[in-house]
Amino acid sequence: MSPVPQDPDIETVYLAAFTNEHANAVAEKLEEAGIAWWYKQPGFFSRIWEYGAVRLFVDKNRLEEAQRIAQEIAPDAWSG
Repeated sequence: MSPVPQDPDIETVYLAAFTNEHANAVAEKLEEAGIAWWYKQPGFFSRIWEYGAVRLFVDKNRLEEAQRIAQEIAPDAWSG
C-alpha cells in the first residue's frame, strides 16, 4: 500500500480503520477516484489496543465520496 503523493495544500481527515485487506482494497479505489489519501499502521505495542487496524485518512474535501467507497468495499468493517 502506498499513498497518493500529498499536495501541501490538501488537508486530510480520518476516514476509518480497516483490516489490511480492506485497507488495500479501499486505497486502490481511492486512487482510481483520484482521492488523496495516506495511512497509519499501528506500531508494535499500539497494535494491542488498536487490534491491528490500519487507519486511513483522505482529502477533507472528498470525504463523503471516500466514505461511500469505503462502505461499498467493507460494509461490515466500516467504522467511520
